Amino acid sequence: MKARELDLKKLLSFNAKGGIIHFMGHRALLLDAVAMGLLRKELIENLGIFAARNILTRMGYAHGWRTAENLHTEYPDLLQDTACGPTLHMLQGMTNIPTCDISFDPTFRMFTVWEDSYEAEQHVLHLGMTTESVCWTMTGYVSGYCSRMLGQEVYCIEDECCAKGDPHCHNVARLKEDWGADINPHLPFFHTETIDVMLKDVTTKLQRSEQKIYKLQQLIGNDAIPSGIIASSKIMRQTLNLAKRIAKVDSSVVVTGESGVGKEMIARFIHKESMRDARPFLAVNCGAVAETLLESEFFGHTKGAFTGADKERLGLFEAANGGTLFLDEVGEISLNMQVKLLRVLQEKEIRRVGENSSRPVDVRIIAATNRDLADEVAAGRFRKDLYYRLCIFELTVPPLRERPDDILPLAKLFLDKAAQTMKRQVIGFNPQVTDLLQQYCWPGNVRQLQNTIEHAVALCNTKRICLNDLPKIMRLMDPHITSAGVIRPIDDVEREHILAAIQAVSGDKALAARGLGISLSSLYQKLKRYSDDGSRPRK
Repeated sequence: MKARELDLKKLLSFNAKGGIIHFMGHRALLLDAVAMGLLRKELIENLGIFAARNILTRMGYAHGWRTAENLHTEYPDLLQDTACGPTLHMLQGMTNIPTCDISFDPTFRMFTVWEDSYEAEQHVLHLGMTTESVCWTMTGYVSGYCSRMLGQEVYCIEDECCAKGDPHCHNVARLKEDWGADINPHLPFFHTETIDVMLKDVTTKLQRSEQKIYKLQQLIGNDAIPSGIIASSKIMRQTLNLAKRIAKVDSSVVVTGESGVGKEMIARFIHKESMRDARPFLAVNCGAVAETLLESEFFGHTKGAFTGADKERLGLFEAANGGTLFLDEVGEISLNMQVKLLRVLQEKEIRRVGENSSRPVDVRIIAATNRDLADEVAAGRFRKDLYYRLCIFELTVPPLRERPDDILPLAKLFLDKAAQTMKRQVIGFNPQVTDLLQQYCWPGNVRQLQNTIEHAVALCNTKRICLNDLPKIMRLMDPHITSAGVIRPIDDVEREHILAAIQAVSGDKALAARGLGISLSSLYQKLKRYSDDGSRPRK
């Protein structure tokens, strides 16, 4: 018998009514690919990329080694058939292998092309596109299989991967000594002692984190939503309840709110609460991508579609297929691109740049903007038909000044994170800082609060943050926001604070925007509004 004659009818045996399954005479399991993808996601998110790759590579190595061992036991006449390993790899459902060049001369080498790699597919599905090769289990499988067959250390390295936009997955396998120094960065992923040490370290860190989380929960109560959003205030709880109801339907959503309020976190919350939770969530800042590149970013392109397109590229709509695509700063898209986006929403299909045929896509759109899209439509800067297509639901995230009950819980959460990251023994705020945090108008909202706490933790020399640890812009705030019987309008407070911040940094608007925790474009929008109101900014 030859490798090409192998098929599942010969290798797979099972009781039709269920129970134990055998592959090549040894017990095997049927595991759902999506479940394996979710395991990968959990490993990466809980242990980190290094540990996840280590575990999955070693699992694949064991699988490949066992496959070769079982082949040696059950089909010894196939041991010298070089096509056997790739054939078994395909029969186990992991990939399709159209090309495999194997040499068994004294310098062993193998070059393999994988199509439809389940690992690349699942990584993109759950975690999105990446910049590194991700077929860790499969490279481990080839390494283990070849090592068992040759009785020498063989390592397989993937140099092209669909998950990072390559047209296919390509790998090279060689003997350890033939790799030379090139194999050294990859060896830790195959060695048992590495993962053992790492797991002990991770266990210790997890125990410490659990203790800190418990203490934090005692301080802030049960107001932290599982997604990490703080909702102590009534208005924020109402916002999340509405978001949860919106998540149950599959319509487009526009999330509005000032810069820094956490629109992307709300978008992720909607995705997590929806039926698309197991599919990808991808985000793009439309204002940060050059107009000339936005179409390729959205829809992908074919090789040679334009100068610099040296390979095929998957667009965000295809990468997010079945899941959610978050379009931040959607109001920045040009009218020309708005037309193309509208067509995708209507037809549910995209066409890559340089391609004549269309591809179906199933993507839920959540858009975000700090502009008033209705005003943009009235001004002719945003298409009315696209506005109505996107804004089936509109969800407004309240600014931090309207949710004062959230300020201290958020500050304590950011303090704990920053102290842990920077390895600082900072445990709280002195009373003056607590008062200032609650009085401050927070023009940059939650993002500014987080930046402020990180700044203070970095400078703090004691266990509690004091006023001198806060950014200069914070300390310039007028402490008399209210006086006896008089409450100043919040717009007046914000305007005066922003103008004072610009003056404090000698007119450097970019520096002022960073200190305020808002984008430079948001700062200019506010200054324009002040000018239109007759309040010219000070030079």
